[in-house]
Amino acid sequence: MDTQSILNELRAERDRLDTAIAALEPSSNSFPTRRRRRMSAAGRKRLSMLLKRRWAQGKMGRRAKTT
Repeated sequence: MDTQSILNELRAERDRLDTAIAALEPSSNSFPTRRRRRMSAAGRKRLSMLLKRRWAQGKMGRRAKTT
C-alpha cells in the first residue's frame, strides 16, 4: 500500500467517526456559551484608581519633557 491510499482510508474513517460522534452528542449549539466575567464594585473602584494614577503619571512625564 502506498502512503496516499493509507491517508485516504484514515480520512474516511475519521469522517465516519465524526458523523457517529455528532449523532450521539446533544443537538444543542456546537459552540459553548461564554459567560461574561463581572467585576465587583470594589474591583471597578480599584481599577479606576489605578488608571487615574497611570494617566496622571503619564501627564506629569510629558510636562517634564516639554519644559
